[in-house]
Amino acid sequence: MTIRVLIVEDSVIFQTVLKNILSTSPDIEVVGIARDGIEGLALIPQLDPDVICTDFHMPKMGGLEFTKQVMINYPRPILVISVSVQTDQRHRIFELLEAGAVDIFPKPRGSVDPESQINHLKLINKIKILAGVKVFR
Repeated sequence: MTIRVLIVEDSVIFQTVLKNILSTSPDIEVVGIARDGIEGLALIPQLDPDVICTDFHMPKMGGLEFTKQVMINYPRPILVISVSVQTDQRHRIFELLEAGAVDIFPKPRGSVDPESQINHLKLINKIKILAGVKVFR
């Protein structure tokens, strides 16, 4: 069974990086990309993703409000992928988890060095695990 993933990310560059990383796994299909939480919410009923990967900082509707709205309207596993987990904004992690995010992952680099490749595999494995998580309101 293929894991259907929706990417919600405002950076076109990182949309591409994330899609390229996930496309290396035959078990994962990126079914859609949204530029912010508003677009992401509109795509969920159409695409019915198994897992949502979202950024934290986005225009219009950021990751925190997006996570809250997903949990109210379309509960499913959310992985927040953000540089906030690597900075002094780590307190945001608890807000995201309280809102319903299942896990947080640092934004991977698009490079091919060994450390990046290991992180890419960790991201793919995390999404595979999250696809089996049952989320409810």
